[in-house]
Amino acid sequence: MIDLYYWTTPNGHKITIFLEETGLPYRLLPVNISAGEQFKPEFLAIAPNNRIPAIVDTEPADGGDPISLFESGAILEYLADKTGQFLPQDVRARTEVMQWLFWQMGGLGPMAGQNHHFVQYAPEQLPYAIERYVKETHRLYGVLNKRLTDRPFIAGEYSIADMACYPWIVPYERQRQNLEEFPHLKRWFERLQARPAIERAYALAGRINSTPTVNDQSRSVLFNQTGAHLQEK
Repeated sequence: MIDLYYWTTPNGHKITIFLEETGLPYRLLPVNISAGEQFKPEFLAIAPNNRIPAIVDTEPADGGDPISLFESGAILEYLADKTGQFLPQDVRARTEVMQWLFWQMGGLGPMAGQNHHFVQYAPEQLPYAIERYVKETHRLYGVLNKRLTDRPFIAGEYSIADMACYPWIVPYERQRQNLEEFPHLKRWFERLQARPAIERAYALAGRINSTPTVNDQSRSVLFNQTGAHLQEK
């Protein structure tokens, strides 16, 4: 059984997509980041970076004690190895998947996240910051569009690289991007959007949280964290 500590964010969606695709048994444990539940000691023991998602595998392959993991990319790799799905074992094919997974973790996610912050959530509009991150998001969409020119999925076959990237493309309108400018990316996006497992993952999110994660009450919790804040917990 996989215990999934989750909230309805792009990084959270990555893991529900994988679990729905594979049918691996899991228990969903919502962590309401708007209410500060990510700072509870029991969650920090699993996810010291106070971010979702995190998992506990109560039945690891070695038969030992439960294994806990944080960081969505590490979780995807672990679950793919556990199930033998969506991550090839052939060294060349695996390398293709892993480099694009790291591309998402180090580029698409962080840059789109900053886009979200300055476009939607910052208390004041900062034109330089907005332009910087909207343009960088556009560049990254271009990278992905070029990659998808001659293949149906990012690493050839459908993989954890696709699962990692897709949730960060879903809010493209809020990122001030136009998918019509990226026809290969648009084709890929629509193909994934129609997958039953992805439909189930997003329907699940809608049942858990139908209100915006960021509101006036949660803004301070989400955007004013410091090291000192963590030390108090």
